[in-house]
This record gives sequence, structure tokens and C-alpha cells, in this order.
Amino acid sequence: MKLTAKIASVLSILGLSVALSTSVGANTSDEKIAERIKPLGNVCVEGDDSCGGAVVAAAAGGARSGEDVYKASCAACHAIGVAGAPKYGTSDWTDRGAKGIDALLKTAISGINAMPPRGTCAACSDDELQAAVQHMMDSAQ
Repeated sequence: MKLTAKIASVLSILGLSVALSTSVGANTSDEKIAERIKPLGNVCVEGDDSCGGAVVAAAAGGARSGEDVYKASCAACHAIGVAGAPKYGTSDWTDRGAKGIDALLKTAISGINAMPPRGTCAACSDDELQAAVQHMMDSAQ
């Protein structure tokens, strides 16, 4: 009797069961392995034609307003001026407004000083970022 069979027999007496095999992959074909480890799905992003033209729709309701983006992603820093961020509702935005929305949007997309690219809204579209920047500029007093 082989050692593995003896071990299985002893475990069986103890009320334990095990599946012993002399080779881990002996009964598994490459196709079965590939089937088990295949991806569950694919992520397709708008504008990526490699997915057969699939389009991922924006969240229900379409693009968020500048105020919504500001509250969700910008207020944490811009409400109190974290690390020199221009404060919402102050004249900090007056000088910046002179640069124009295109320049400010470019900065919001690429990041500046302590602000990372796209601020804290990696999922925001350029249009949503622009709306948030405009919302902050409109708040200038």
C-alpha cells in the first residue's frame, strides 16, 4: 500500500476525509485552468473603440453641476484654503478669474502645488471640472 493511501486510510478512521493526488495538475487540462482563471468581464470606457463600440454612460442624470462637484470633491480644500488653495467665496478667485476659464481648467486637470491632477475627482469629466471651477469663480466677493 502506498504511503498516500495509508495516510488517507488513517484519516478516514479518524473521521476525516481528504483528497490526495500524486500530482496537483495531473487531472487538470490547460483548457480547464484557462476557464477557471479567465476574467469575469471587461471594463469599457467611453471613447475606447477596443470594446467593440461599447459606451459606458455617465451616472444617472448625466453630468453633475459645478456646485455638486464642488461639494463632493473640492470643498474639502477650497472651503478653508488647505495648503494655500484659493478659498471659495472670497476674492482669491477674482485674480484667478483674470487668467480665464481655459487656463484655470488646464491647471485643474494637471494639478498645481499641493493639488493633485483633477483635484480629488479623478472620475470627473473635463466639463464637470470646468463647471466646478466656474462655480468657484462665481463665488468671488
